[in-house]
Amino acid sequence: MLRSTDLNRALLARQLLLERTRRDPLDVIEHLVGLQAQEPLDPYTGLWCRIDEFDPHTLATALEDKEVVRIALQRSTIHLVTAADALVLRPALQVVQERTMKGTFGRALEGLDLDQLATDGRKLVEAKPRAFGELGKELAKTYDGRDPLALAIAVRTGVALVQPPPRGVWGKGGRALHTSIEAWLGEPPGPAITLEGLVIRYLAAFGPATVKDAQVWCGLTRLAEVFDRLRSCLVTFKDAGGAELFDLPDAPRPPADTPAPPRFLPQFDNVLLSHADRSRIVPDGIGERIYKQFGHWSPLLVDGRLRGTWKLDRAAATLSIELGDNLTKAERTAVEEEGARLLDFAAGGGTIRFVK
Repeated sequence: MLRSTDLNRALLARQLLLERTRRDPLDVIEHLVGLQAQEPLDPYTGLWCRIDEFDPHTLATALEDKEVVRIALQRSTIHLVTAADALVLRPALQVVQERTMKGTFGRALEGLDLDQLATDGRKLVEAKPRAFGELGKELAKTYDGRDPLALAIAVRTGVALVQPPPRGVWGKGGRALHTSIEAWLGEPPGPAITLEGLVIRYLAAFGPATVKDAQVWCGLTRLAEVFDRLRSCLVTFKDAGGAELFDLPDAPRPPADTPAPPRFLPQFDNVLLSHADRSRIVPDGIGERIYKQFGHWSPLLVDGRLRGTWKLDRAAATLSIELGDNLTKAERTAVEEEGARLLDFAAGGGTIRFVK
């Protein structure tokens, strides 16, 4: 049986959060199967947490050189992935984009020829990258005043859209504009990664995990048969509740007492979003309480679990920290030391304040 503490250390090891690595940023992004990137600078913080002496300009250059792209993938949310992964993951997750679109905008799009809409939208975004608002308004001129946002989302569903720089570039920034992956990378998406390949990559970055965990991570359903086909090359365990956990035989599963230093994670880091049962990293009650009190602050891990939140005001060079429960003196000192390193990285130094 694997206890919650066992699962916690295994997850942190896969996520490169027990100790920083010297691996290349693109290698790390590929290992993690992308970084969630609704907030354009979050991937920089996510890599800083994981890579020793991470230089943000290496990622900025990779974006500008088209080695990584920003694109809607898992759970139909914006991720930063390598260009190679974008081409194989996007078609594998097409059904997720379609289900999300129909669930939110089905009525607004009722009766439309979605293939034709995608064709019309492709012409617009390939003529020049466009914001969703502009794209939707242009399409609404043709589509009888339909909801512009629904029209834009339908195009993103039918056409693999990427957000080109300067969006997400360290030290620059810009609006979220969209163009097709074909126009940006010079080739169409595909062939899709197999579902078996997708599951194996998930386990490498997030295991041990249940079938439901994998489905929550990617947004796909009916993965049980995929796990069954892989069963002979996987190992299985039970968690404390009796659920079956799958894993790769040689994946790291360090002892539960392995030290886990504080980590200032970005707001929507996948480590907190990629399991149906988040108890391995989110203690009962604390996540809901922190969210209600502080809204969209970013998560702070102490001893491998969510123990607080943080927010950085770059202009004022101030890092605000709210602790969800009492820390030992040693833990608080470690948090302050890691917070000082974050300030040096993101703001060139500054002040830490603890919020009561």
